[in-house]
Amino acid sequence: MGTDEMSCLGLTEEQERIYRLCLREPGIGLDGLIDQLRLSPHAAREELGRLRELGLLHSEVPTQGGSEEPSGEDRPSDEDGLAAADPDVAVARLLDLRLHELHEKLQQVTELQPLVASLRPESAEQRPPTVVGIEQITDLPKIRDRIDDLAFFAREEVSLVEPSTALRPEDIEQDRPRVLRCLRRGLTVRTVLVRKVLDHAPTVAYLRELESHGARVRLVSHTTAKIQMYDRRTAVVPVHPEDSSRGALFAQESGLVSNILAMFESIWAESDDLGALLGERRSEDDDGPSELERMVLRAMCSGGKDEAGARDLGVSVRTYRRYIADLMQLLGAGNRPQAALLARERGWI
Repeated sequence: MGTDEMSCLGLTEEQERIYRLCLREPGIGLDGLIDQLRLSPHAAREELGRLRELGLLHSEVPTQGGSEEPSGEDRPSDEDGLAAADPDVAVARLLDLRLHELHEKLQQVTELQPLVASLRPESAEQRPPTVVGIEQITDLPKIRDRIDDLAFFAREEVSLVEPSTALRPEDIEQDRPRVLRCLRRGLTVRTVLVRKVLDHAPTVAYLRELESHGARVRLVSHTTAKIQMYDRRTAVVPVHPEDSSRGALFAQESGLVSNILAMFESIWAESDDLGALLGERRSEDDDGPSELERMVLRAMCSGGKDEAGARDLGVSVRTYRRYIADLMQLLGAGNRPQAALLARERGWI
């Protein structure tokens, strides 16, 4: 009890204890909370109110043969049984709220830079301007150059969260050299994307390529966070989470970076390994090929060069050839023509 594990998501220790108790004992009422957690009635009501606002708790309404919304004296109160929101929903909601708060704080800090500039002429003693610790860049080429510099000088770890359901081919081609260089230099690379990317074959191929070079890739059911973290000291987030054209914020201020890092770790803890999820899909498909593997088979059977097939699928030649080798083993084929014949016999292409 009271482990305070959800503090990075904005919950107090008492709020976390209440939420956990409601998960364990659905239908518990206010009196039960007071007895088990030894809270005063006033404190318990205040914490319940906050948890209701966050959408983590709601009152259980007994059904009486109808679905009409209760009103008046029938409306649920704190004395009624309490139900906790599903942990997946609760954590996702808290993460979204924390991300919104962090964006607001980052923007407030960046707004201090014009203030310093306006105050400087008033100072009797002229001093060189100080670095605030957060920089806003709106020019896309400059953003890319700065990220390239951060990746080049990173010495320990790169941590990434991408909320897109599919990576564009141009983004993959731009990111691949940077990430592979980090991996070749021995850096730890951790990447989190949403599970929806499993439906996009080029993205899956790129992620498997990163894994083959040592990256750790996980998928989460839902997130709106877009984070890049370098050596746990520099964080890059968009100025606006839904409009990347407005630029990016580069933060090196310890408090903000610590909060963003805590958010990344929370998302990482809620995610699942890419390999495990791909294995589940393979089992569901009765050991048949994935959509990407079917595309590789079709490209192989077309008779074109590997370079052309890899380019059409948006993957590297090395990844393309590894897929062919895996498929030949799966089919029990000794060469490509035999693999093509067996694939046709099984109806895979």
